[in-house]
Amino acid sequence: MPAEADSYAGGLRRVARVVLLDPEDRILLLHGHEPDDPADDWWFTPGGGVEGDESREEAALRELAEETGITEVELGPVLWRRMCSFPFAGRRWDQDEWYYLARTARTARTIRPQPQAAGLTELERRSVAGARWWTCQELTRAHETVYPTRLAELLSRLLDEGPPAGPVTLDTEIV
Repeated sequence: MPAEADSYAGGLRRVARVVLLDPEDRILLLHGHEPDDPADDWWFTPGGGVEGDESREEAALRELAEETGITEVELGPVLWRRMCSFPFAGRRWDQDEWYYLARTARTARTIRPQPQAAGLTELERRSVAGARWWTCQELTRAHETVYPTRLAELLSRLLDEGPPAGPVTLDTEIV
């Protein structure tokens, strides 16, 4: 789900996403849906478009704070990169996404079930239904749509092997 979606005008959008893990290696995912069709839903990592002259790292931290209220994180390396194209809110979105590893010292139990989302745009308020911490096992068993589509496999590899030596380029996803 794009952040600052109200102002997106097309073209290739530079995006920073956050793979946020708690001390128990749970990942935080947001639950989104089409603004006019809550049944058309999916789970995704926090993040959004780079604004102005900010770096992708700055965008990742800003988006995480805006979408979840979580600011106490240690931002790590870029894990994955992917190009994607998808329809959302009556438009086509073409994105170059970078996924950063981040850790929070707070446990999933100490963060509210619905992280604060004071920085959401009007479109995001109509299309983000909440958030949830997931274990890798829960993601593997999930029947819900999750982006990127191989997130369970990617997370399992990350937890087993640690971050890759350099960003891994994921398959392009066109929906």
